[in-house]
Amino acid sequence: MTSVNQKIVPNLWFDLQSEDAIKFYGSIFHSVETGQITRASKAGFEIHGIPEGTVMTVEFEIEGTKFIAINGGPLFKFNPSISFLVACSTKNEVDILWQKLSDKGSVLMAIDTYSFSERYGWIQDKYGISWQLMFRDNQGIKQKITPTLMFTGEQWGKAETAVNYYINIFSNSAIDHVMRYENNEEPDREGTVKHSGFTLEGIDFAAMDSARVHDITFNEAISFMVECDTQKEIDYYWDRLIEDGGKEGNCGWLKDKFGISWQVTPRVLREMLLDPEKGKVERVTNVFLKMKRFEIKELMKAYIG
Repeated sequence: MTSVNQKIVPNLWFDLQSEDAIKFYGSIFHSVETGQITRASKAGFEIHGIPEGTVMTVEFEIEGTKFIAINGGPLFKFNPSISFLVACSTKNEVDILWQKLSDKGSVLMAIDTYSFSERYGWIQDKYGISWQLMFRDNQGIKQKITPTLMFTGEQWGKAETAVNYYINIFSNSAIDHVMRYENNEEPDREGTVKHSGFTLEGIDFAAMDSARVHDITFNEAISFMVECDTQKEIDYYWDRLIEDGGKEGNCGWLKDKFGISWQVTPRVLREMLLDPEKGKVERVTNVFLKMKRFEIKELMKAYIG
């Protein structure tokens, strides 16, 4: 797998389709690499119902961006509130990706010429993941795939507040640009965010407001994992991301005040779960399933036995 220092990793919650989905993306994008795989142990079966030995998570990269696929079952469904913008260097690349991703997918915005791009389309693939395909002309493309947050429904109008919130939490962060709606672009309110590009931990993100009726909201189907090296780091991100109305979840999961899901996870946990000694994996799993905020000392005690 390509060496990528990516602090924040999108996690995709599939209904036991992660391996098929990764193969599908491998047939579409030029560069898809699969990395480490974790499998279900006996521990926790009564919670997740996934048989021992079943693939639980798969690390993979698409065009240099790292993802983690989770075989989580039918609990959460993808929707376009979080999508992935693919920057294309030619119009033909847009057309090729559109043709392949449209297999059993659904169109959200037809492929066409728009004011912001000569070739653009927004599509939801057969697994439910949303892709925005955009021709970038001669603009330099430093990051091929950009996670994009759409603030709609109860979250409408909060995109700018959210961006400022995140850049004050994460290091190596900045706002690249903000484009705003004008007074003739109803139903969106003048001054709200049409598109904002920003960077967190050196990774490009985008955000937008939409006042249109979408009947969707952020959920756990797409979460962002923050990999941490120390307990101090875990405590910092956990406390900052739940402040002002966020909600604690189980197993390192939380929702921030905007409803976006995060996983604040010790990097060492992955190493523990990949240990070939089943007893260690069982002990660690039994401990972390009972946690909300991860405690590295307790995980290490269980691992050592």
